Amino acid sequence: MAYATLQSDILSGRLRPGDRLKFPPLCERFGLSPSVVREALNRLADQGLVRMQPHVGFQVTPLSVGDLKELVQARVHVETEVFRLAVEHGDLQWETSIVAAHHMLARIPEKDLADPARTNPAWDEAHAAFHRTLLLGCPNGRLLDLALRLRQEFKLYRHWSDALKDAVDRDAASEHRLLADAAVTRDSGLALERLTAHIVNPADRLLRMAAAGELPVATPAGRSTHTSI
Repeated sequence: MAYATLQSDILSGRLRPGDRLKFPPLCERFGLSPSVVREALNRLADQGLVRMQPHVGFQVTPLSVGDLKELVQARVHVETEVFRLAVEHGDLQWETSIVAAHHMLARIPEKDLADPARTNPAWDEAHAAFHRTLLLGCPNGRLLDLALRLRQEFKLYRHWSDALKDAVDRDAASEHRLLADAAVTRDSGLALERLTAHIVNPADRLLRMAAAGELPVATPAGRSTHTSI
């Protein structure tokens, strides 16, 4: 319960990048022991949503232009190579699983109907499953694990990108359909081109907003502000 609530708070922006996550208020909020709260925070850290800093403790992962650029560069190099190998080596079952995963993703509303500012958790799960399925045809397990880890680390950035005011310029549903089409038709060149754009576009939006001073980050004291990163 604590894990799910904190994850929702982080991805919806109720907890801001850089906010400290102190044990006493969290234990009081959830009525849990420090060890259980620590387990929830460790799970969030595994997702890249929380960081453990020496002499600081746990905090919501800060957003950083430098980290974003490095992460996007790594994803483009690794994830596109994994996708290429998947397109070339995936079997018929892989193709079928892509069609099914995309069908599920396309049928679920992206936004929570009860809270339109929040991503629908069911859509978020379907979205992760779709992208994981695209890569599962890769025969190199080490590259696959690395690609999935990098995708997980980008999750916080992606949610902030989706929440930004110019996100309406993006048709993510069409991007997902085109990715699925390129995979099942075994067009590796087109698949890599589309995946690269799918990775880079959200990052470009974040960088534009950061340059304009419109991206929320936390001050050292933990208060949110609108400034560049």
